[in-house]
Amino acid sequence: MVNKVKEAWAQGRAVVNGWLAIPSAYAAEVMAQAGFDSLTVDMQHGVQDYLSAVACFQGMQPHPVTPMVRVPWNEPGIVGKVLDAGAMGVICPMINTPEQAQQLVWSCRYPPEGTRSFGPIRAGIYGEAGTYFDTANKDVAVIPMIETKEAMDNLEAILDVPGIDGVYIGPSDLGLSYGLKPALDREEPEILRIYERVLNEAGKRNIAVGLHNGSAAYVKKMIGMGFKLATISNDSGILLQAARAAVATAKS
Repeated sequence: MVNKVKEAWAQGRAVVNGWLAIPSAYAAEVMAQAGFDSLTVDMQHGVQDYLSAVACFQGMQPHPVTPMVRVPWNEPGIVGKVLDAGAMGVICPMINTPEQAQQLVWSCRYPPEGTRSFGPIRAGIYGEAGTYFDTANKDVAVIPMIETKEAMDNLEAILDVPGIDGVYIGPSDLGLSYGLKPALDREEPEILRIYERVLNEAGKRNIAVGLHNGSAAYVKKMIGMGFKLATISNDSGILLQAARAAVATAKS
């Protein structure tokens, strides 16, 4: 089970990520044919639960995309379940301290590197573990979110936690933490300086940096800046934008 996202990062390449807020295997299947390198089921702010996440994985499976999940919180139970269901990467919100980052790593790794319980009900080919254990610790991507001033105050210590493969910036919560309104595709100089600092410090440690974006044009700009995991909006947002454009054309 080779994680193509981690493989791309090892080769210095960026990946374009899709975001699944709609709890539908069919929507996931449609998105999986769009050319994304990875698709992330959003269990934090998306309308997703565990069973819909599994359905989304099933919709993705025939297509060459890497399945990932943003879990609702840094809680070992749900982290273990989404990995058992087949997630190959875990994005976790509101990681503000190295201790929280360490807990996330432990939840994603089997002993001796972590505390994950063994039972890959779907990831291990429907209850038969096969060779899953042999490569899981290497293949699963652990990605804490950096999205608060507290996290930035602890940035170097978080990045120094062994086992972190990438970090993911949430622009809206980051802005809120610095007294700004929530927004994507930010252009405030102080936020861009934060991006540069994260990219610089993560680069020293060979850790990839991801960012949530509102538009494909901004994604292209951020990849040029050095981001290695760039998300374009989400499925519901893309649907709404396309529908609005079609209706506007029809009515014009």
